[in-house]
Amino acid sequence: MPPFTKHTAALLGGVLLAVLTGCGSPAGKGSGEAVGSETAAPTGETERAAPPVPPGLPGMPPVLDAKDVYAADRPGKLSPVVKDFPSRVYVPNTNSDTVSVIDPATYKVIRTIKVGRQPQHVVPSWDLKTLWVNNDIGDSLTAIDPATGKVGRTVPVSDPYNLYFTPDGKYAVVMASMDRQLVFRDARTMKTAKTVPVDCAGVNHADFSMDGRYFIVSCEFSGELLKVDTARMKVVGHQKLPYKGAMPQDVKLSPDGGTFYIADMIANGVWVLDGKRFTTPKLLPTGKGAHGLYVSRDSKEMYVSNRGEGSISVFDFGQRKLVKKWRLPGGGSPDMGGVSADGKVLWLSGRYDSEVYAIDTASGRQLARIPVDSGPHGLAVYPQPGRYSLGHTGVFR
Repeated sequence: MPPFTKHTAALLGGVLLAVLTGCGSPAGKGSGEAVGSETAAPTGETERAAPPVPPGLPGMPPVLDAKDVYAADRPGKLSPVVKDFPSRVYVPNTNSDTVSVIDPATYKVIRTIKVGRQPQHVVPSWDLKTLWVNNDIGDSLTAIDPATGKVGRTVPVSDPYNLYFTPDGKYAVVMASMDRQLVFRDARTMKTAKTVPVDCAGVNHADFSMDGRYFIVSCEFSGELLKVDTARMKVVGHQKLPYKGAMPQDVKLSPDGGTFYIADMIANGVWVLDGKRFTTPKLLPTGKGAHGLYVSRDSKEMYVSNRGEGSISVFDFGQRKLVKKWRLPGGGSPDMGGVSADGKVLWLSGRYDSEVYAIDTASGRQLARIPVDSGPHGLAVYPQPGRYSLGHTGVFR
């Protein structure tokens, strides 16, 4: 379970917006339907060429490849905006109210930055120029300049558990978990544009459709999913996951744009959702405490961090199945993170072990285990390839 914080209080007090064997409850006992590899994706997802991409959200940069939403994320393909930024790993430590800065070349912490109360995620801005530290209990966002490493302004924002950006770059979307709100704010000034109350508990992670016209949100504490119309800033779909006690976490779109994957800590796997139809998803078991989802630089694989068992499952998009599982030596609690600019290293925070893991993406070998402050969570590897950021710990397109 997550540590008892403002974020988890929603569960105790209220609960109080699209593979390898799992270790959770067996399918059939009030749980979602666990599926095998080939049936995990909606029919026809990869059997035929992807159709032309429909017109995107007005103002959104055009999709480069109708078959691969991550085509701009190839190794070393850095935007001119970030090409001279030093390579760093920024680690928010929720229990210590700090951000540890790691030099990936030496695997050493080179700086510790004091921030607001309970920093949850370090989020690259849409224009790639700023890193926002989400101080959840501190009700604020702290800016870090990734070019210099200097701390900038702190902006008052209520309950910023997580932060996303609309694909047109117009709005930031605050996942206000305890407030039970999605708050659309001006992406530059952070002034509120619209507050959207939600009927679920624990809004936390999201990802956008290929055309940017809608996004899928996970509700951690009530086991629900939301579908949100981006332009209208309105919830247009709402469903309960078919698994008792489901606790959905990270959300990730498939390269071809046909499927959303949602990690679930209690169901111990990944939900496979047709975002367009928003029908009941299927469950693909991965491992105990499935939490974070990260796409490889060639768009062929997705790494699933299984926090409860100290492992990473590797999902092959082409084969539509899990093909490998990497276990951390001596265990651990791999949580959130990102992939290095060259695609060779997967970086993950060790949520309950005050450490960060560097993992070789070719072999799954642990390269380093780096001590940091207490409660490391949504770390950001920066810079990364891509034209713009959709938020979280770095979702680039």
